[in-house]
Amino acid sequence: MRLMVVDDESDIQFLFRQKFRKEIKSGEMQISFALSGQSALQIIEELENRSEYFILTDINMPGMTGIELLKKVKAKYPDQKVIVITAYGDEENYNLAKKYGADDYFTKPLKFNQLKEKLNYINSA
Repeated sequence: MRLMVVDDESDIQFLFRQKFRKEIKSGEMQISFALSGQSALQIIEELENRSEYFILTDINMPGMTGIELLKKVKAKYPDQKVIVITAYGDEENYNLAKKYGADDYFTKPLKFNQLKEKLNYINSA
């Protein structure tokens, strides 16, 4: 399984590496990171096996928001798996994420066990 985590807070990289260390070490998972929606779009364009990736994007980022990233990714690659993550679990963001095709929606602080379960479920579907 491959993840691309899009979040403007660079310390999130350490957290994801720590929470998925067993999966990374065993080779079950590869994680890449982008610090903005714009850099994520550039990376996504260059991916050879795009469909193997889950994109996990924060909503509130400077420049391009996670909702805008979701909208652009789904417009160009409708089958791309995108999960939206936000510190603000408000109904408006939830509705926008669903409207633009998010495969799921999580609020911070992330419950990594639930995220792992969801990733495994979507991956096996």
